[in-house]
Amino acid sequence: MPQGQGFGFGLGKMKEAFQKAQQIQEGAKVLQAELDEMRLTGQAGGGLVKVTLSGNQEPHGVEISPEALNEGAEVLSDLVLAALKDAYNISTTTMRERMEELTGGLGLPGNF
Repeated sequence: MPQGQGFGFGLGKMKEAFQKAQQIQEGAKVLQAELDEMRLTGQAGGGLVKVTLSGNQEPHGVEISPEALNEGAEVLSDLVLAALKDAYNISTTTMRERMEELTGGLGLPGNF
């Protein structure tokens, strides 16, 4: 076996992989902070109810318009749930897109 080839994964490749892993780790810390600061709002009923989450799905607020209160408890509950689902979808999509930007082009297998 020629010197430096080892098991098909030479020292240079290992060093490169380690550096990429460090870059991802550092980027993930920055991304975590950015996601914590984001405020993403989902809504339902044409804006009658709004729910705001961080990019990490932490709840930050609920707005209920006076008109929504007139709809009754059952409808209001449905509107709050729909707004929460909308905010959650926005937040998880944002998180996934940002993670893909961070790890893009690194040739990581699976969903990494």
